[in-house]
Amino acid sequence: MFAVVFLAIYTANLAAFMITREEYYDLQGIDDKRLTNPYITDPPFRFGTIPNGNTEAVLKRNKHRLYTWMRKFNRSSVQLGVEAVKRGDLDAFIYDATVLEYLAGQDNECRLLTVGTWYAMTGYGFALQKKSKYLSMFNRAMIQYRENGDLERLQRFWLQGACKPTRNKRNVSKPLDVNQFMSAFLLLGCGVLFTIIVLLLEHIYFKYIRKHLAKKDTGDCFTLISLSMGKSLSFRGAVYEATDLIKHHRCKDPVCDTQLWKTRHELDMANMKIRQLEANIQAALMSPTLRESWSPDYSKPRDLTQNLIVSNEPRISNFSLPPAYRTHPLHPYGPHYVKNFNNMEIAEIETVL
Repeated sequence: MFAVVFLAIYTANLAAFMITREEYYDLQGIDDKRLTNPYITDPPFRFGTIPNGNTEAVLKRNKHRLYTWMRKFNRSSVQLGVEAVKRGDLDAFIYDATVLEYLAGQDNECRLLTVGTWYAMTGYGFALQKKSKYLSMFNRAMIQYRENGDLERLQRFWLQGACKPTRNKRNVSKPLDVNQFMSAFLLLGCGVLFTIIVLLLEHIYFKYIRKHLAKKDTGDCFTLISLSMGKSLSFRGAVYEATDLIKHHRCKDPVCDTQLWKTRHELDMANMKIRQLEANIQAALMSPTLRESWSPDYSKPRDLTQNLIVSNEPRISNFSLPPAYRTHPLHPYGPHYVKNFNNMEIAEIETVL
């Protein structure tokens, strides 16, 4: 039972932990509810930027409430802001997307990730003198690079490192520990405790209660509670129990085998002596001298004037059994039985009408 429950709990927890969890804040943009209302999380969501910069100026002008909250979390440089995110002092750092993607790609531990959509898109420009001879050449080169895809290749080469800062997910699954199987071990402990209690109750029943209940015809009632209890109260169940005890609890000690052989040998010798005594008795009963003493004279007329007649049973007063048979312990009437055979007279009262 414990193995089945343990396997079921393990399968359920394994399925739950194989579903990986996101370990980053998937912000949807500057209008994300965690930025506009930091108190919806516990603890409140912490984010910041660089003071006196273009990002802060845009947020101060368009998102004043957001700007008011993040002022106390601002960092003096981009590098300090990134380090604060990696240490966990900040939950997010808001800055220029190109710079953040470059820093995330160059991170040695690959622990940085850029999320959300761009809020305000601005471009980079090159300042040239008016009527410069390089202006037309520069414009043609930029158009050619864009059409050939050279700008994208240069961006991927210079702005991205070994890490991919624009990937969508970073998932992780934690290993299972003992806490996920605590319920199974609690069930095992309860089962062991219940088994000990049942064992004690069974011991008390067979030692103190069974002999009193066996005197009453209540076996069928207790069978409804427990088959072993009902079986122990019936004669057939007791026989089966004794048979099982003999089958499964046979003595393995050589001393037991020696005692068993000795007892069987004594039993065989006793049976042999009994057969010998029976043969001697049979031979003595069939001897001619004993027959003559037992045979009455039937040719003489019966004296009807007497109401006492002599029985036709043999008179064996002159026959003596062997002394060994008289005092033999296996004699059916005991070891000290001695029988004197006398005549048996029967009183007969006759009435003549």
